Amino acid sequence: MSDLLSIGASGVRAYQSALATVGENIANVNSPGYTRRTVNVAEVAGGSGSTNPYGAGNGVVMTGINRSSNVYASAALRASTSDLARTTGGADWLDRIQGALTGNALTSRVTSFFASAQSLAAEPNSTALRTGMMSAAASAGIAFTATGKAFDQVDADIDSAGNQAAQTLTSLGDSLAKINESISRAQLGSTAAAQLMDQRDNILSQMSGIADITSRTDAIGRATVSFAGSTGPAFVQGVNSGMISYDRDSNGKIAFSVTVGAVKNQIGATGGSIAGIVDGAERVAAIRQELDAVAKSFVGAVNDNQAAGLDQTGAQGVAMFTTGAKPTDVSISATFTGSQIAAGKIAAAQGGGVRDSSNLTALEATRVSKGFETSLTALVTDNATAYKQKNTIADAQAAIRDGATTALSTATGVNLDAEAVDLMRFQQAYAASGRVIQVARETMQTILDIR
Repeated sequence: MSDLLSIGASGVRAYQSALATVGENIANVNSPGYTRRTVNVAEVAGGSGSTNPYGAGNGVVMTGINRSSNVYASAALRASTSDLARTTGGADWLDRIQGALTGNALTSRVTSFFASAQSLAAEPNSTALRTGMMSAAASAGIAFTATGKAFDQVDADIDSAGNQAAQTLTSLGDSLAKINESISRAQLGSTAAAQLMDQRDNILSQMSGIADITSRTDAIGRATVSFAGSTGPAFVQGVNSGMISYDRDSNGKIAFSVTVGAVKNQIGATGGSIAGIVDGAERVAAIRQELDAVAKSFVGAVNDNQAAGLDQTGAQGVAMFTTGAKPTDVSISATFTGSQIAAGKIAAAQGGGVRDSSNLTALEATRVSKGFETSLTALVTDNATAYKQKNTIADAQAAIRDGATTALSTATGVNLDAEAVDLMRFQQAYAASGRVIQVARETMQTILDIR
């Protein structure tokens, strides 16, 4: 009877743990990152040398907690998350660039400048129209300068985002190394080990949103992480992790690097938000180069036109615009006045008089040939087109990511219907084990009551 009693007790213990595990699954059905757990039970075999070779075993024992996992579904979700993060990050920077290009109405102010020159050409001796052209010139210079400063701010924000991404990755690497150490100490198959692996996967998911990573786990669940396209030591291996850094060189090119020990290697920006940052920085540099070219051409063309003409007093025209440290730092010369606008051509001065506007006519021809407004409009429309394309790609990648999320949830998530079935099954087994104990006690009592 003592064997029967111990068998029943082992069943109660095992199915009590099983019921607790099912309850944990149900309670965490909506917990992000939680994976379904099941219990492993096994028969306790009878001892060797038993006098009854046909006797029962010694009951049941819970051998561990089994954590649901799907390596391929997890890898697919991380890859799709990385791709989506790159695209949405790039789209965000394109949106910022669009704001910098259009926020100061640069194109319309340049158009207003040339329109004021055309108005003055109709009456070149008008003080009011000269004042109006001066005002339009000042407005165009302000727009160039403000647009340049807007791009300076975008670059500063890119640097801030890059440094933040590097710090976050470094912190996640440190956390993962600590989790690896804890997994080494945790008993394999225990609840603590399952919880640590959930934390491990959560960190890997966060990493994949920042960079394109490759990861593998060893037999006990410790993760090793490397960056796609990166050579050298792994970023995280065992209890060791590296440091991520962000750099911008003198040419404005940015890069992310990983330092492990004394070895520093550049990270290939193939996915995640850091790839979006690199894409944004490259786009800013390209547009900045074109904007600088337009600013140089505009200032040079206007000043050359001034030098080729005569002002209101009959003197040779002087430069209207000056530039600062950057080509977009455009402003009217400090000593320039409306009377110094060179309306007439030097070659046409004889007989031209104060009503000669041939130089302003030449300025209009330069406007058409140089295509300042066309170039500025092309910058805006090309960037807007790229932004729209990014959003279209992002919508498709979001659908792929959602599909990967669903696939992983189906494979490793909690299904309440399945848990309800397990709850009933384990409850019945628990009750039956309790009944076995009761039968053993009643039988023993019956035997003791025999006289």
